[in-house]
Amino acid sequence: MRLIDLELDLDVFAGPFDLLLTLILREEVDLLEVDLAEIVISYIDHLERRGELELEAATEFLVLIAALLELKSRLMLPSEEEELIELEPGEAAEELLARLLDAHRYRGAADHLLERLASQQGYRFRSAPLPGALRRAVLADAQAVYDPGVLPGAIAELLQIPEPVDVRHIGSPKVSVAERLAHLRALLRAGSFNFDDAVAKADRVTVAVTLFALLELYKRGEATWVQEQPFGEITVLAAARSPRPARELAS
Repeated sequence: MRLIDLELDLDVFAGPFDLLLTLILREEVDLLEVDLAEIVISYIDHLERRGELELEAATEFLVLIAALLELKSRLMLPSEEEELIELEPGEAAEELLARLLDAHRYRGAADHLLERLASQQGYRFRSAPLPGALRRAVLADAQAVYDPGVLPGAIAELLQIPEPVDVRHIGSPKVSVAERLAHLRALLRAGSFNFDDAVAKADRVTVAVTLFALLELYKRGEATWVQEQPFGEITVLAAARSPRPARELAS
């Protein structure tokens, strides 16, 4: 039901509800003389005659009635308390119009989201209760949808071991600890080196093997390292030339 279809027969007005709103905003109808309770009763009677309730129209009606009630309550305040009113009647009417425009924008946004939701209807899962006709059925009328042999066949396919995937075309870097030990010992001949320089342009596997080789050198007493701050540069030193005891990696 659209609000434009709501016909009113009040003491001061007879016609559609949207026309009454227009006249109130233009101050051609005094809101103090309008019985808002009769509008609500007329709306309820109209819903009973139609026998259905449209949530969108009902929400719009509640917003408009709430705004009219607020505006009318401000107009009904006594004059001696006029200084407590934040808005004049004209300003209140402008505020009501602004709220109507906001409601119109929100309704447009809701329609846009509803269209997006409908366009993706086929891609979403929706759970629904079992239809009433299927909640009770005579066993004699029940018919098998699938051949009973389909289920064991599907289970048998799940139990089959798939063929191994051929990964011979995928190249993998190969580096040994002995190679990285020789590389680190060659760098230690200069007395010290930066660990980042030792693994420059190396892949992640090579970096990991190099770190393992460095730990092996430390275990044998051939090298140690220092790191001034967490995540900082790691300086590797020959054990005989280390200026201070070896410390664990800060990071």
